[in-house]
Amino acid sequence: MPHEHPQAPADLTPPAQLPWLRRLAARLLGRGLSRLQAQHRDSWFLGHATGQRNGHADGLQEGYERGRVDGYEAGRQVLVIRDLRPDSAAVPGQDDKLFDDWRLPLTAELKKRFKADVAQRLPGDAQPSAAQWKLIFSDTPSTCVVAGAGAGKSTSLVLRILLLRHYLGYELDAMTVVTFTRESRKDFIQRLLQVFAQWQLELSPSQGRELVRTFHSRILPLVRSLPGFSQVRAFETLGNELPAGSEAAVDSNPFDLRLNDAQRQQLNLCYRDLMNDSPRFATLIGELRQEALLLKPLDPDHPDVQKRVQVTQLAAQRDEELCDVIEDLWYAAGAWPIKGIEPCRDTVQIRGSRFHVQGRLAGSGAWVVLGFDPAESSQCQRPGAKLTVRAEWAVKRTLLQAFCDKPLIWLDNYSSAKRLAAALAGDAVAGPGFEYRVKGELAAAPLLDAFVTAASFIENLGLEVGSAVAAMSFPPGDSDGPFFEALALFWKAFEAQLLAQSPPVMTYNRMFALFGENNPENLKLLPDPLLRPLAHLMIDEFQDVSPQIVSWLRASLAEIRRRGTTLHTGRGAQHSSLMCVGDDWQSIYGWRGSSPKFFMEFTKAFPSPANTRVMLVDNYRSQQHIIDAAEHLVKGTPAITGKKAKACGHAAELPLAPVRVFERDEAALAQTLIEHYQQGETVLMLFRKSIDKSLIEKHLVDVVKADSSLPPSRRRLKQLTYHSAKGLQADAVFMLGDCQYLTSSPYKNQVYRLAGLGKPGDAQAFDTAQKEEVQRLAYVGVTRAIRHCYWHVERPNGEAANLPRASGLVQGRQAFFEDLRGQ
Repeated sequence: MPHEHPQAPADLTPPAQLPWLRRLAARLLGRGLSRLQAQHRDSWFLGHATGQRNGHADGLQEGYERGRVDGYEAGRQVLVIRDLRPDSAAVPGQDDKLFDDWRLPLTAELKKRFKADVAQRLPGDAQPSAAQWKLIFSDTPSTCVVAGAGAGKSTSLVLRILLLRHYLGYELDAMTVVTFTRESRKDFIQRLLQVFAQWQLELSPSQGRELVRTFHSRILPLVRSLPGFSQVRAFETLGNELPAGSEAAVDSNPFDLRLNDAQRQQLNLCYRDLMNDSPRFATLIGELRQEALLLKPLDPDHPDVQKRVQVTQLAAQRDEELCDVIEDLWYAAGAWPIKGIEPCRDTVQIRGSRFHVQGRLAGSGAWVVLGFDPAESSQCQRPGAKLTVRAEWAVKRTLLQAFCDKPLIWLDNYSSAKRLAAALAGDAVAGPGFEYRVKGELAAAPLLDAFVTAASFIENLGLEVGSAVAAMSFPPGDSDGPFFEALALFWKAFEAQLLAQSPPVMTYNRMFALFGENNPENLKLLPDPLLRPLAHLMIDEFQDVSPQIVSWLRASLAEIRRRGTTLHTGRGAQHSSLMCVGDDWQSIYGWRGSSPKFFMEFTKAFPSPANTRVMLVDNYRSQQHIIDAAEHLVKGTPAITGKKAKACGHAAELPLAPVRVFERDEAALAQTLIEHYQQGETVLMLFRKSIDKSLIEKHLVDVVKADSSLPPSRRRLKQLTYHSAKGLQADAVFMLGDCQYLTSSPYKNQVYRLAGLGKPGDAQAFDTAQKEEVQRLAYVGVTRAIRHCYWHVERPNGEAANLPRASGLVQGRQAFFEDLRGQ
């Protein structure tokens, strides 16, 4: 309401004015009275009223103005204050942490008591270093332990478990130690039992097995808790004669992708049904079969071609007779004729000469040529011929590869031909009957095996096969396009078939996906006793985890935090924690989908209110030259900073000897190996490929026979691949073969990027990772050695000569390498 001036009092209204004569008389009279200081009562009142009226009006005016200004200012201040308050309701934010903000309750007194007990009960050479104590006493929710080769991490982890159980009262069912293989799990359990016995603490072998697990053995009970899946089996363990629930049945090697007969039966049955039910799948298989069976062209300038082209005319003259001999062998073996292949003796032109084929594949324009089965005698000859049938057929094959412009299918042996015959006849229980080589793979594999390998790689990266295939692309005419389209159709049908079994079957990858970050609702179905063992996780060899495993770990930790105190009520173990131990220099399983990224970026992958990093750089295994040589091999790879190992303890007292590098010589290598074995040393023979083992074994027959006759505890010779040697050690290590990435994988580069791996903008992210991995593989081989390391590498030739190889980093000028190549 607007402000108004107050009205003057009604009794103060001025009277009417007097006539002028009377005013004059009043003025004269008034002057006289004033001199006499007299007062006229009515006049006084009249003047007083006028003054009062005027003063009151002025006062009201001034007060109004001042009040209006003061009131406006006060009102403005109130409005400003009110403007600072939000109109919308307040909503708290959400953090992205996987853990509560808490600390392990370790007092100075408790630490002192534990250290004293360790000093008293463990021998002097088993006493933890300062860095190892930092691992044992880490009090933050997450801990990343960078442990180089020979760092003594296992003993430190055992003492960590002892601290949690005995000194802090944590229940064993609130903890899980994860190892990757059955062998490492067995060794860790044995060490755990020994240390607990030193403290006179009761820990049964069954308790040890329950505490120390592989990822596979921990995920299976989670799936079996879901309605309808109480008896679910893993595809990877089908055909295992052990009881389905036994420990060994679930501790399969995660890096072993070989298939057994029971697994193949499931694959073949799915293939049969899909061939009948899906015309598109059948069409794709036809395309892949022709692509796989076609004889691959050979460059006319190839040395083999140049050598054999000179006898083209002579070979053509004897070709029909040669075809007769070959066909007789195939008839006798029951491998010819083949239903689906029309027998015929058509001819093809090679440099003006005619050569014969044996048939034509039905429904295509491809000719069929029968090869010489390797099982036949290598001395087999045509009557009167100078060359063996095998040699004559090799000449014909080379000429056809180099100069024939027609599509040719070359059947190499009876067994592959019989599989092809079964497939062409519709008997799909035998599988597709041909092998296929995905670009980037070193060798061809049976088609269904290739499906399993590719699907496993995609799923290990945390991707769904169908979605990943839909996001991939291939150039027109690239046979990998039909392969992956067929894979998407097959894998969907295959997983459905496995689930339809009684009891149902599921791959481990699908099990992990069921409880990954894309399916948090499944974790909510788990009872507390199944989730509780994941509350305090200690994971060894963490550099070898896959994105699929990381997703499962993150989802499980998030669910544990979501449940809060209800999961831990009335228990000594509270909250949750994660301790990961690894060495990014020993990450060597990228070919199956593992990546060191999650270890190198640990705090990003597992966000926590507080994190501890421990660097275990003391090496208790190898003499310093071994350490320096190994680290030199990986110095160019991306790695966690601050790593420089040093020999400690007994290893520091060993005499120095460089790693010796030789040109490959199996006989010389074997001789040196035998010398070390006869001196009573432990020996480790490492090889890159299985063929290398067969080449070296003929030189080691006597020592292998002598060693295998000893009790297992006294044997001193082991022969393993580079990949399977991790965790082992020997006085003398012999490495046969260089480490080199010889190919490029278009499809793996694509899915690697889809999974967010590799550097931004790197179109060959997987290839880049593999080139780095071959250096790490050499590092693993060298660091197995305690005293001596001998490395025999082949001389590079052909295309491989231009590709980077680990031995190329050996320059011969370092004290820790002795380069004896060329001497």
